Amino acid sequence: MQEKIKVAIIGLDTSHSVEMPRRMQAPDCPEQNRVEGLRAVSCLRFETPFTNRQVLEERQKQLEAWGVKVTEDFGEAVRDCDAIMMEINDPAYHLEYFKKCMKLGKPIFLDKPLADHYENGKAIYDLAKENHVRVISSSALRYSESLTNACGTVQKPMQMYCYGPLGIPPVGSGVIWYGVHCFEMLERAMGQGALSVDVRKDDAGAVAIVEYPDKRRGIVELTVGNYVYGGTLRNGKENASYLVDGSMFYTEELREIHRFFRTGEASLSLDDALEVMNLLDASDRSYETGKPAALK
Repeated sequence: MQEKIKVAIIGLDTSHSVEMPRRMQAPDCPEQNRVEGLRAVSCLRFETPFTNRQVLEERQKQLEAWGVKVTEDFGEAVRDCDAIMMEINDPAYHLEYFKKCMKLGKPIFLDKPLADHYENGKAIYDLAKENHVRVISSSALRYSESLTNACGTVQKPMQMYCYGPLGIPPVGSGVIWYGVHCFEMLERAMGQGALSVDVRKDDAGAVAIVEYPDKRRGIVELTVGNYVYGGTLRNGKENASYLVDGSMFYTEELREIHRFFRTGEASLSLDDALEVMNLLDASDRSYETGKPAALK
């Protein structure tokens, strides 16, 4: 039997910092949600605008019940780990902590979005390439089984429509912070190479029209308060609709993370994450100006 990979969790301002270890080692985790082969051993705690001390205390208590050491010292958090999961809700902190984590020479999962805007995302991308850092970054929605099946049915879609929530963060862009889930699904189906984004907003949220070469088109509908995800892929007479099972996508993502940590292989590359970041950045610019925005 292979030894379990020891994982350091960086960040405690997101529920993911608890939900991922739950699937690794919580005694009461349902069997269908459990992911074997990983064990969270430590968590770095620090405050961001996305949480408060009471929530941090509650999450720390839960992690400690599962045998996870919670500390405010970075060196202590990463001392005895084989891999790192950056679980920081505020994307403005991603570049700072990526710079610290990359020096350790260990594989990294950087939870979505890649950064708070394209320039910082590109900085992470460049640092990873220049220093041969093993890193992937994604939203759990990319790994939804229903989306995967739809992509198998319509392998080269000419159009994709997808929907999900528009979040309202305490700081920063809601389009980037929570729109990432839908744009991750879009990139999973349509691939790289988007040209521009045109966003229209109203009291309900926003609708983004994404232009691709060869007359391909993506439509992303973001609605405030709607936490249901789904969509449709089309190519001529080929048509596949999907609805995301919210009870399984963390498990589906964690399985992919485990595979990456164990083998170095993944179904996506950092180029995919940069494309999503570019889509988000262009969407945010269009959202603010009311004008189409080209990808960088």
